[in-house]
Amino acid sequence: MHQVNLQEAETRLAELIEEAATGEEVIITRSDGTSFKIVPLGGVEARPKFGSARGLVKMSDDFDEPLADFEEYAP
Repeated sequence: MHQVNLQEAETRLAELIEEAATGEEVIITRSDGTSFKIVPLGGVEARPKFGSARGLVKMSDDFDEPLADFEEYAP
């Protein structure tokens, strides 16, 4: 656990965030005694954007036509 006062945290914020990201507990204390903990929230899951693959998939014009190899199985 790493505890710092608010003034020190203001000057070293980026360093303290990196410490919290690696799993170390970081506590910031104000002059009135109130304490705060910096914790990582975790990564945000990427969600595919609707329509983002437009133009990447191509189908031939005869895609829905029956295959000659399967004519004997067709009704």
